[in-house]
Amino acid sequence: MKEKRERAYRRIKASDRYKIEALYNAKVPVKKIAEELGFSKVTIYAELKRGAYQHRNTDWTDTTKYSAYKAQRNADYNATAKGAQLKIGNDFEFAKFVETMILAGYSPAAVLGFIKDNNLEFKTKVCRVTLYSYIDKGVFRNISNKNLLRKAKKRKHKKIHRAKKLPNIAHSIEKRPKDIQNRTSFGHWELDSVIGTQTKGKTILSFTERKTRMQLILVAKDKSAASTVNALNHIERKIGTRNFRKIFKSFTCDNGTEFSNTNGMEFSPSGKQRTTVYYCHPYCSSERGSNENQNGFIRRFIPKGTAISKYTPGEIKEIQDFINYYPRGIFDYKSSAALFEIELQKIGIQKNSIFF
Repeated sequence: MKEKRERAYRRIKASDRYKIEALYNAKVPVKKIAEELGFSKVTIYAELKRGAYQHRNTDWTDTTKYSAYKAQRNADYNATAKGAQLKIGNDFEFAKFVETMILAGYSPAAVLGFIKDNNLEFKTKVCRVTLYSYIDKGVFRNISNKNLLRKAKKRKHKKIHRAKKLPNIAHSIEKRPKDIQNRTSFGHWELDSVIGTQTKGKTILSFTERKTRMQLILVAKDKSAASTVNALNHIERKIGTRNFRKIFKSFTCDNGTEFSNTNGMEFSPSGKQRTTVYYCHPYCSSERGSNENQNGFIRRFIPKGTAISKYTPGEIKEIQDFINYYPRGIFDYKSSAALFEIELQKIGIQKNSIFF
């Protein structure tokens, strides 16, 4: 059996067009022309259509012929509407890397940041705007803008679970020191819960450190104040009271029922104070902006309406690691995990001595 020859893709040049004109007007079959010049039959048929014209014979009959000049003129005109040549060219290695990273959950900006931070070398170098443009235009075969991070959506009013009793004014976010507000001090966390289904069941407690954006994800038994306190007690047992006080200096949360036991959150079972709790103003999720952003990451892996119980501890850890090792533009594409480890070193704590 004759082995089918794989043709490398190339454009038709002016010299090719004059050869096509000579062969076609000499009534050489299209199949033979394609074989002679190394193009597919489809390409030759398209080219014949581009340069076709009606030739008047001496007997006043018309014959369809091909003009290389006309075909070249049409090709040149069409090329003017294509804009600048794509920088990516035939850099398949770069294209494959971008596709893999986008499908893994990275944004175009984060992909470029990852390349920069890890000193990766590709033939192609593009800016963030250009890469977004290529994805929007469908330059990549396996990804589109549907694969990008969440788009802006009109958000529906979110039902807020309020505490039965508002916290003491001493715990208002207005009392929070400026160094926490300005993110210049380490160890201050924003805290929220992420529910699975609307019915009772396991929820996620989402912790975000304000300075480094380090993320901690814990699964709670339910959306109750007791479960929140139990989670904090669990952390303290795992890392020790001394480390807890250094790493978790304060929490900023909303007025949901799961955060209503202020004393239980602030004090260890031994009765000694371990942290300070601040409460946001009602309906002001922007006062926990970093935490809200991280929750959006979590929702990409755990959509609304999906039971938390379906996810194994290993899968929850993978989500947490993805967020913590994600290149962040705000930190010149360094990861939160890297910055968090630096902060731990400053306060004399080894990374391997804590569980996250």
